[in-house]
Amino acid sequence: MKTQELAKKIREDCLIATNMAKSSHIGSMLSIADLVAVLYGEILRRNKNDAVPFYDKFILSKGHAGCAVFSALAELGIVDKKELLETYFQNGSKFSGHVSSHNIPGVELSTGTLGHGICVADGLALARKLDQSDSRVFTIVGDGELNEGSVWEAVMFAASQKLDNLTIIVDKNNYQLMGKTQDISPADNLDERFSAFGCETMVIDGHNHDEIKKALTHKPNGKPLVVIANTIKGKGVSFMENNNSYHGKTVSDELLPQALKEVREAK
Repeated sequence: MKTQELAKKIREDCLIATNMAKSSHIGSMLSIADLVAVLYGEILRRNKNDAVPFYDKFILSKGHAGCAVFSALAELGIVDKKELLETYFQNGSKFSGHVSSHNIPGVELSTGTLGHGICVADGLALARKLDQSDSRVFTIVGDGELNEGSVWEAVMFAASQKLDNLTIIVDKNNYQLMGKTQDISPADNLDERFSAFGCETMVIDGHNHDEIKKALTHKPNGKPLVVIANTIKGKGVSFMENNNSYHGKTVSDELLPQALKEVREAK
């Protein structure tokens, strides 16, 4: 499956699953759909072991967007798509509202407490360095998540240990729970900030699959790589784009057909 088609499927699955569950965070799921599609469709190398399907590792630090990861795994046949769509965020379901590693192959860590996933990604990358493995580690953090001090501690540690097998992707969609990132804790000049902490940085269009692939296949020398991906919260659905109310609500039954139509017909 081409990554563009996988991204459409991820958006479609997330719209359906969150609507059925009457759950939130759909805006964040849509903003990372292209990043996740390229990661799972082109970048992460597979193992033959079904229990541990990926040789390279990915941690979604902004765990509230976890349905995008569940969908990618479903579209790749690693988990059951019907079960995901029908049970997501329901009592007793293994598909929780925040991404969970319990009984789900391909998910490395249960996340949701912001600022923690990137720290574990540091540890995974260091372990692979010590083992002299060529396995790479990727993590996605949100621009609102950068408010957490643990993010910057993790970045400093990664730089000090020369973890050039670690790629940190910033989903810069310019919004967080309470409003615009610019109004709460501005995230200007992120490339300069991360460079000052000892990282190599790249700034890309987080919805352009060619740019995403080029960035994620780049291997820096002696430094962790930070990819600042400019994205649109709610990407792909006109009435959701840059509408931060969809951080905390789902698409209504009345608007779901329009949302699905826009996603399916997008070029």
